[in-house]
Amino acid sequence: MKEQMTTIYLVRHAQPNFDNHDDRLRELTTKDLHDSKLVTMFLKDKVIHNIYSSPYKRAIETIENFANQQQMTIITETLFRERKIDDTWIEDFNQFSRRQWQDFNYKLHNGESLNNVTRRMLIGLEKLLKKEKGNTIVVGSHGTAISTLIHHYSKNFTYHSFEQIKSLMPFVAEFIFKDKSCLSIKIYNLFTGDVYDYPII
Repeated sequence: MKEQMTTIYLVRHAQPNFDNHDDRLRELTTKDLHDSKLVTMFLKDKVIHNIYSSPYKRAIETIENFANQQQMTIITETLFRERKIDDTWIEDFNQFSRRQWQDFNYKLHNGESLNNVTRRMLIGLEKLLKKEKGNTIVVGSHGTAISTLIHHYSKNFTYHSFEQIKSLMPFVAEFIFKDKSCLSIKIYNLFTGDVYDYPII
């Protein structure tokens, strides 16, 4: 039986309005709605079979322009949501994030650890690899959630790697699979055209 290649473009959302502390409803600013068109430009020459997204507003808004141009429906999937930090807003995100990357089991009382997020994202990925085998799809998601997947397949992706991309909004991470085996991971900087390659380890 011939093995099939599946390409998944995981899109990290554009920069949202951080004055809105509601994680699910945090929207993009006017400027960043414009930046989301960089995603459309990147994807416009790709043959996309389906579009999925985290249900969070900023993720949907980032890929909405592309979906509208293609006259495609965005299918929401909660498994691709961002990591839950806690029930309250934290001010020192950098310190918290560094602590989580040092200890993948660390979490706040009502939050998720990076191991929790990785397992959840892998469940979502496995569902798509089964349903969309041989297809090319787009998934709107979030920086930390995408980074845990990259780290799962490429242990060279560390907190230092995460720091390099954490302010990059939006970006596209391309995952190519042969059946269920990940063959390559690349991140595309939509502002500069730079491509970062993460070897599978």
